[in-house]
Amino acid sequence: MLRGVVRDIVANEWQLRLVRQATASAVTAFLCIAAGDVNPAFAGEEKKPLRAKSQPLASSAYDWSGLYLGGHLAYGRGRTDNTFSDPAPQRGGSRFGSLFGGLQAGYNYVLPSGWLLGVEADASFPNFLEDGLVAAYSTARGTNVTDQFDYLATIRGRVGYTFDRLMIFGTGGIAWSQTSVVETPGVVNDQDKVMARRTGWSAGGGFEYALAPDWSVKVDYLYNKFRTASGTLPSGARFESRVDLQAVRLGLNYKIGAGDTNGAPAKASDKWLIAPDAWNVHGQLTVVGQGYPSFRSPYQGANSLSGAAQFKSTTSATAFLGLRPWEDTEIYINPELMQGFGLSDTFGAAGYPNGEAQKSGFPVPRVNIARFFIRKTFGFGGEQETFEDGPNQLAGKQDISRLTVTAGKVSVIDYFDNNAYAHDPRRDFLNWNMYCCGSYDLTMDKLAYTWGALAELNQKAWAFRAGYFLVPIASNDNRYDGRVPDRGEYIAELELRYALLSQPGKLRLLGWLNRANAGSYAEAVALPLGSPNYPDIAATRSVRNNYGYVVNLEQAITPDLGAFARASWGAGRTEKIGWTDADSTFSFGGSLKGTSWGRPNDKVGLGGVVQSLSSDARAYFAAGGLGILIGDGQLNYRKEKVVEAFYAYSLDKWTTLTFDYQLIANPGYNADRGPVSVFTGRLHSEF
Repeated sequence: MLRGVVRDIVANEWQLRLVRQATASAVTAFLCIAAGDVNPAFAGEEKKPLRAKSQPLASSAYDWSGLYLGGHLAYGRGRTDNTFSDPAPQRGGSRFGSLFGGLQAGYNYVLPSGWLLGVEADASFPNFLEDGLVAAYSTARGTNVTDQFDYLATIRGRVGYTFDRLMIFGTGGIAWSQTSVVETPGVVNDQDKVMARRTGWSAGGGFEYALAPDWSVKVDYLYNKFRTASGTLPSGARFESRVDLQAVRLGLNYKIGAGDTNGAPAKASDKWLIAPDAWNVHGQLTVVGQGYPSFRSPYQGANSLSGAAQFKSTTSATAFLGLRPWEDTEIYINPELMQGFGLSDTFGAAGYPNGEAQKSGFPVPRVNIARFFIRKTFGFGGEQETFEDGPNQLAGKQDISRLTVTAGKVSVIDYFDNNAYAHDPRRDFLNWNMYCCGSYDLTMDKLAYTWGALAELNQKAWAFRAGYFLVPIASNDNRYDGRVPDRGEYIAELELRYALLSQPGKLRLLGWLNRANAGSYAEAVALPLGSPNYPDIAATRSVRNNYGYVVNLEQAITPDLGAFARASWGAGRTEKIGWTDADSTFSFGGSLKGTSWGRPNDKVGLGGVVQSLSSDARAYFAAGGLGILIGDGQLNYRKEKVVEAFYAYSLDKWTTLTFDYQLIANPGYNADRGPVSVFTGRLHSEF
C-alpha cells in the first residue's frame, strides 16, 4: 500500500512540486520566527534580523548531491546491563548520560524525483568531564573498577527526501565502539586497563537545512545497540556488559565544491535565511610532538620532569562558530577535541615547554566546549574601525569609542595580558611563561577555561578592561566554586597605545586578586613532621587572598621586526589555584618575519624567561611539597631559566610547520637536575 502511494506521488510531478514548495515555506516561516525575524509590533522593539526582510528566499531548488564533511555535538542517554565477577558473579545495570562530540563525512545523490540516497560515517567522543563513564564497581580488595567509552562510530545508509533547502531522512547501519575497563589501584600498574570492542547497529532519522551554498545544519536522533563486551583484569576480576545508547545530535556540514570561498550565494538572486555576514565558521588543528634526551637527574619526585629520554605528543582541533542575531550582539561557541599528553604528564617545570599540553592527559580524543559566550558592544559614535572576519570575530565596523561587555565561558587570557609577539602557543612561543603571564595565577580548570564576565572601555589611545571569573573549588580542580562574589578572581588591566619612532607599541598594566580555597606554604611546613603526607598543603586550605601584577610591553621596531617584555610578581604565600608555580618572572624576546629572505609568511623567534619562588614556597618545596606543576621531593634552589628559539615555515596560506628548541636550566628550580634540551615540531593549520 505504501509503495503504491509513493508511486502515485512520483508519477504526479506537479503534486510533488506543490508538496515541496509548501513544506519549504512552512519550515522557512518557522525558522524565521525562531531567528527573531518577526513583525516589530509583536516583538516589542525592532532588532536587526538575521536576514533583511527585503530578501525573500530563492525558489530555485538547492542541490544536495555531493561529498560533505562536518562536526556534531550530541547528548546521549543510555543503559548498561553487566555482570562483574570478583570472583562470584554480580549482575547489575545502570543508566548514564554524557555530552558527545565528533566528526562526520558522507556522500549524497539526489534522484530527479527529489528522493535522496546517501552514506555517512561518523566518530563520536565523550566529554572529558564524564569521560565516557558507563558503570563503576567496587571490588573485595577495596579497588575501583570503571567501564567507559573511549569512542563510538557508525557507518550508515541514508534515504531522504528534499524540499528545496530542507531535507528529511532516515538512516541505519552498523555501529562499533571501544570500551576501557580500568582498575585503580591496579595489580601491575597504578591503573590496570583492559580494552574491548563492542559491535552493534544504529538507526534513526532527522532533518537538514541549507544555510548557504556550502553549509547546512542538521538535527538527528540515533539509537545505538551494542552487543556484549567482556574481558579479564590482571587481578582476576572479569566483566561482561552490553550497552544501549540514544543520542540527539546537532551537526554542521560543509559541502565540498559548492559556492565560493566567501560563502556567498551561488546566484545573485539567491538569498539565505541568515545573511552571510551575520555568521561565520572557522577551525584550527594543532599537532605538537615534543621530546628530549636523558639528562642529569640524581633523584626525582612525584611531580618531576623525568630524567629519562622521552617523547610525547598533543593534538587539538577547534571549531569557532559565530552568530550575530541582531546588531552589536554576537554569540560564539568553540567545540574542541583534545588528545595526548605533555612531557611527564605535564609536570616538572614552572616554565612548561608545551602551551598545548593540558593538565589532563587523554589517550584517546575527548570533547570539550572550550568557549561559549555572548558579546554586546555599545558604540559611542565618532570614528570607526574595521574588523576582519576571523575566529570568534565577525566582520564589520565598530565605533572606536565603545564599551564591550562579554559573559560566558572563556579563557581569561583571550582578553588580558595580550601581546602581539608572544601570546599564542599555536603560532609563536610554546613555553607557558613566554606566551603568558608567569606569576599571575590565571584562574582556569585543567583545560584553561572558566566562567565569568568582563567589560572593556576602548578609546583610540587606550583601553581599560576589568572582569570577574570563577575560581576552582581547590587548586587545579575542574569544578568551579559557586560562592559568588565572595570567592573568585578580580582582574583589571590598563592598555596604553603609543608610537615610538613612527612604530606602534603598547604598554599593559595588569593587577589581579584571587579569593579562593587555598593552602598556606608556611602552615604546611609548620605541620608536625610525622603527619600524613607531610607537608600536606591540602590540610591547611581555607579562604585566602592571593594577588599580584603584570607589566607587559610590545614594540614594533620595523614592520617585520618586533620585541616584547613581561615582568610579573605574586605574593607567594599560598598555593597556586590554576596556573603554574612561579612567584616572579621576567621574559623578553622578539620575532622577525621572513620578508628579507623572500618568505614573508615565515617567522623566526628568540626569547628567554627567568622565574623564581618566594621564600615561603622555597621552604615548602624543599620539605617535599607538591605544586601544580613541580615537586622533586627535595630542592637545591636556583632560579629556573628558559631560552626558546623557533622557526615557523609557512607551507601554504593555511598551514605552518614550526621547529622549536628550548633549553631549561634548573627545571623545577632545582640545581641538582638538568639542564634539559627540549626539541619540538608543531604543525598548525587553520581556516
